[in-house]
Amino acid sequence: MRDEAAKRVELVFSLFDANGNGVLDSVDFDLMTDRVLEAAAASDDGAKDAVRAAFRRYWTTLATELDANGDGVISLTEFRPFVLDPERFGPTVAEFAEALSALGDPDGDGLIERPLFESLMTAIGFEQANIHALFDAFGPDADDRITVATWAAGIKDYYAPDKAGIPGDRLVTAHAV
Repeated sequence: MRDEAAKRVELVFSLFDANGNGVLDSVDFDLMTDRVLEAAAASDDGAKDAVRAAFRRYWTTLATELDANGDGVISLTEFRPFVLDPERFGPTVAEFAEALSALGDPDGDGLIERPLFESLMTAIGFEQANIHALFDAFGPDADDRITVATWAAGIKDYYAPDKAGIPGDRLVTAHAV
């Protein structure tokens, strides 16, 4: 696993630990889902249901694959190698990427405006400066929009253990505001 990928995993773990108890559990995914859906008030019910299902699948996949002792929690040690394993986690990441990026396009034009992107990423817990650095790395158009496909691909790349120098690396690097 590349060092960049390890940093991305640790950041995701810390963000998904929404209740701050040091492990991932189903409550974390409920809290994260609620925050993201609140930020996506303009999205339709289908997009909201898809994100809800994607978060649920994310948790279910983790619990099924990693919770060998049945205690209902996932530690960083358990999480780290699994989440970057495309064979085991790829379909879950793909579903999550497609659902989250579609949530950012409530008008269905295939484009995501910076303010909604920022709101969704803030709801997940990313730092403002890093959110803007990521959006800029995606190469927004003259109207400050990116495509749904660009964001979905960026999310998938974020979970790839062999990728470095990707736009998602801007989420783990401190950026000045």
